[in-house]
Amino acid sequence: MTKISIEKPKKEHAEMIRKICSTGWRQTVEGKLSEECQNQTVDFWYKLNRIEKDIENGSYSYVALFDSEVVGVIGGGITGDNVSEVFVLYIDEKYRYQGIGRLLLEALTKDQVALGATRQWVSVQEGNHRGIPFYEARGYIFQEKKITVTETGEEQVSLRFARAIS
Repeated sequence: MTKISIEKPKKEHAEMIRKICSTGWRQTVEGKLSEECQNQTVDFWYKLNRIEKDIENGSYSYVALFDSEVVGVIGGGITGDNVSEVFVLYIDEKYRYQGIGRLLLEALTKDQVALGATRQWVSVQEGNHRGIPFYEARGYIFQEKKITVTETGEEQVSLRFARAIS
């Protein structure tokens, strides 16, 4: 097996990032949010030109590459004094459970610690049977439930987790 490499994303990665993120996000809300809501959200966050701009401004922090194919992506940033956040972490379903998410999270965390972060937050869709165990296994502790009303009037429930980092 060819080794997975963790690299900064480039503009030519945008289409694969779009595909991985939109597919992964839809999987996390399947049966929870309407098709209309899913389409609106994907259209807003995962349009190709938005992803290209987000790559330029650093919102997407790293990609995981298998040969030259993007198989995972993570994004995050500093959100306050000594506080950071994981904004997005998705792995192509064909490559899940192979340690790629861990490698991406380690790279982002290292960057955030270098910028002074001592606490790292993440929001996970309620009922996300992939994400919740992943973060709990890495020391994240549930902090709060956040309910957001979508543009379609539906309630989206996020669980907020945090951990100390250094």
